[in-house]
Amino acid sequence: AGIGLLSIPYALSQGGWSSLAVFLAIAAICYYTGILLQRCMDASPLVDTYPDIGALAFGRRGRLAVAAFMYLELYLVAVDFLILEGDNLRKLFPGAAGFRLGGLRVGTKQGFVLAAALAVLPTTWFSSLSVLAYAAAGGALASVVLIAAVMWVAVLDGVGFHERGRLVRWAGMPSAVSLYSFCFSGHAVFPMIYSGMKDRRRFPRALLICFAVSTLSYGFMGVTGYLMYGDALMSQVTLNLPSGKVSSKVAIYTTLVNPLTKYALVVAPIAEAIEAALGVRKSRLLCALVRTALVVGTAVVALAVPFFADVVALTGALLSCTATLLLPSLCYLRVRAKLGYKKPWLETAACVAIVAVGAAIVVLGTYSSVKQIVQRLK
Repeated sequence: AGIGLLSIPYALSQGGWSSLAVFLAIAAICYYTGILLQRCMDASPLVDTYPDIGALAFGRRGRLAVAAFMYLELYLVAVDFLILEGDNLRKLFPGAAGFRLGGLRVGTKQGFVLAAALAVLPTTWFSSLSVLAYAAAGGALASVVLIAAVMWVAVLDGVGFHERGRLVRWAGMPSAVSLYSFCFSGHAVFPMIYSGMKDRRRFPRALLICFAVSTLSYGFMGVTGYLMYGDALMSQVTLNLPSGKVSSKVAIYTTLVNPLTKYALVVAPIAEAIEAALGVRKSRLLCALVRTALVVGTAVVALAVPFFADVVALTGALLSCTATLLLPSLCYLRVRAKLGYKKPWLETAACVAIVAVGAAIVVLGTYSSVKQIVQRLK
């Protein structure tokens, strides 16, 4: 649970109260598809990564397809992190001015994006999951502090819960569903975590606890933010918080910490794939250069398309939904058929239904988010 906590109130305002049912359905489906990935990995001792699952199911083309969606999703999540940092730093320091870099004029937000990129750069040079796990644990704690700070603003700083919201907003439903899908987009990292566990038998229990806690956290934050600001919600709830309040500053500082702790974990699979392809895994210097290039690339994209909600929605609709709904279901059905497993009709029907729902989200959500980005760039 990371930056999705910030966008979930906006997502609820886009879809209305009825979209909470869709949110819960997506959470349950994503947990189930996480279990499907585990089953695929258990089918062969040679499977360690998400692309390996694609290869087991569909051969070389499957590996390439899964890798393309997985790495692009993680890449855009890293971009979202930097956009978020820029937005919230500008909120925290409204009086900051831009500067000149050579012959280029760098605006306030652009400068903060570059500063965030420099801050996360050293964390990407660690390749050990055991080291990154402590940073991710810090990010989980930051999520708890963020929720508490927003509640403080509502209850003790006078904002209150005065907005009633709408029951349903059909026009904004594609954006809402896309953002909900983004909230549960950890599947690309699941195989790497599963491979690195000391006791793999604990994975289903760990996954269930994580999804339950994340769903409750997201739902609580979404309802709280919607009751506080209603249809006036911005792409990140922290941008709505009153300036000058200590609780608001705590919320924003916590928001800034979260991406810093999770950026390295998100880009680690991309870096490892590039290092393996180039054959430089044994050289720390070359690995550091690869990871530095990744940070530079995400910063460039964040500067070019600085629209947080729209980029998150595009990530959720096109990439997260594909990686969390479509690919796990398709790969599992294929692996099960290749290995001659029995075919319970209920399980098959569930996977087919997930594929149908996922395809609809991909088409409608991608169209909606791309349309919004194009309009903003004009």
